[in-house]
Amino acid sequence: MPRIGRWISGAALASLALAAASTAADAVTPARSFSVSGSQFLKDGKPYQVISAEMHYVRIPRAYWRDRLRKAKAMGLNTITTYAFWNVHEPRPGIYDFQGQNDIAAFIRDAQAEGLDVILRPGPYVCAEWELGGYPSWLLKDRGLVLRSTDPKYTTAVERWLVQLGKQVAPLLLRRGGPIIAIQLENEYGAFGDDTAYLRGLQVSYRRAGLADGVLFTSNQPSDLAKGSLPLLPAAVNFGSGGATKAVKALEAFRPDGVRMVGEYWAGWFDKWAEDHHETDGRQEAKELSFMLKRGYSVSLYMFHGGTSFGWMNGADSHTGTDYHPDTTSYDYNAPLDEAGNPRYKYALMAAAIAEVTGKPAAPAPVASIAATFAMSPVRRSASLWDILPAPVHARQPMTFEELDQNYGYVLYRTGLPRGRSGTLKLEGMHSYAQVYVDRKLIGALDRRLGQETIDLPKLDASATLDILVENTGRVNYSRAIRTEQAGLTGAVTLAGRPIEDWTMFRLPMTDPNAIRLSAKPCSGPCFYEAEMTVDRPADTYLDMRGLHKGQLWIGSHNLGRFWGIGPVHTLYAPAPWMRQGANRILFFDLTGEGSGVPKSVNAPVFGKTTAFREAQ
Repeated sequence: MPRIGRWISGAALASLALAAASTAADAVTPARSFSVSGSQFLKDGKPYQVISAEMHYVRIPRAYWRDRLRKAKAMGLNTITTYAFWNVHEPRPGIYDFQGQNDIAAFIRDAQAEGLDVILRPGPYVCAEWELGGYPSWLLKDRGLVLRSTDPKYTTAVERWLVQLGKQVAPLLLRRGGPIIAIQLENEYGAFGDDTAYLRGLQVSYRRAGLADGVLFTSNQPSDLAKGSLPLLPAAVNFGSGGATKAVKALEAFRPDGVRMVGEYWAGWFDKWAEDHHETDGRQEAKELSFMLKRGYSVSLYMFHGGTSFGWMNGADSHTGTDYHPDTTSYDYNAPLDEAGNPRYKYALMAAAIAEVTGKPAAPAPVASIAATFAMSPVRRSASLWDILPAPVHARQPMTFEELDQNYGYVLYRTGLPRGRSGTLKLEGMHSYAQVYVDRKLIGALDRRLGQETIDLPKLDASATLDILVENTGRVNYSRAIRTEQAGLTGAVTLAGRPIEDWTMFRLPMTDPNAIRLSAKPCSGPCFYEAEMTVDRPADTYLDMRGLHKGQLWIGSHNLGRFWGIGPVHTLYAPAPWMRQGANRILFFDLTGEGSGVPKSVNAPVFGKTTAFREAQ
């Protein structure tokens, strides 16, 4: 070896010595590890019981992430589980957003800072009562693309997404110093299909994205374990209150020597429009949690804190593909922490169950924050939808939202009708709520939830304009119906059996509330209304929407979500970090507004009829 010392300065030699020492230190510092050994997990070579619960970064204002994580740790949890939501991160093909509320890596780092491990569930399908199960709706622009399949058009888009996600989160894997101990492959695939080639292909995509280094597992409901699992991957079981005995027996029969893990224990349930508000038995859930933990199971509660499906992001339930049950904006879920992040009685019961198993004293339940009420002005200004329509798009046949390159919101479909036309108007495949107007006079509404696709039009004494204002009230997030969840007018439109052609369409995504031109002119019908909420000191509040009809509400630039008079949730949660001291602009769109009603600030959520949910034994 040539002598090189003479060519290196003293400072450089010192740097080399420091680097060598660092390398030596790295060599003796063992890499962090998480693995499966028989029926249990090993963390850094030692037995480890995962005690986890789910929270979703997109459903919690970023300013509250640390607070919710701290409360999770205090309840005795050692892990947090979260999905990655593709549709918020890639709103347009190839355009990615990992900033602000969507900064999943920051959420994971916050969990680590609070002493919590993380289980990541990248999907790409996540269900979660989230719009289209987390899929970006632009995938459906090509009606030939088949979701959750080996269709190359689908798998190419999935792999591109996973690679981008990997860039954000792979550095946070446990072996690289991060908190991610395990990653779930797909999500309850057995409830959808049994194509193992699809799951194996997805596993390869995970590997290419850097998401398969460590424990990779599947999770399914008890009856779907065989269909939704892969032989060499650990399998977890998902179920709800009242189903523990049946579920653990199913998993142990399916994998007698496998790891004991519950991927989702449903510690609550979600609400759907026009159905009852759900509350579940926290005492039963704490008892079952204790049973599972004492049996040696690793468990993840779904949910620890549900939060809110802000904006347009609620999904819809469907089991047969023909039924349709859109979910409410509130995702309170009757979880241990309520929608505003306050502990309900379940929290202390579950903390006690965990403490009994771990031997660590349960921390005192966090003190609940006190919601405030604020003064609300009458409507100050308004704008009729008819007066602020954007530039139109013309086509022979009505186009879907996806064909119009629009993800959410409303589309107004317009065409002309000649004198004398009348009969039954049929909107085949209308997704998912429409108000029908002739010369701006409301004829009636059609609701996919009720299976409505037809309405009778009166005989026209003169030529007239037909307007059909269609809202996407949430694409289905469950069952094979996701493959045909285009929004808007998705099929033929006929009047008295004859096709209607030549359409003008107005895209109404309502993405910028500040761009809407308002005036002091009174307004009724489909209108935007502006009021002012005076905040002396920002604090959480709820906006009571009773007295209004159906629409959307913004506070400042933040889209709080949908309201609908049919309940069961009659309030919108308004978090303090999205307010400012003084005057706060409230803008709401009401499909059948009158200009006389405004939201009212109240200090608690308002629910309609309540029922208890219990899983069938």
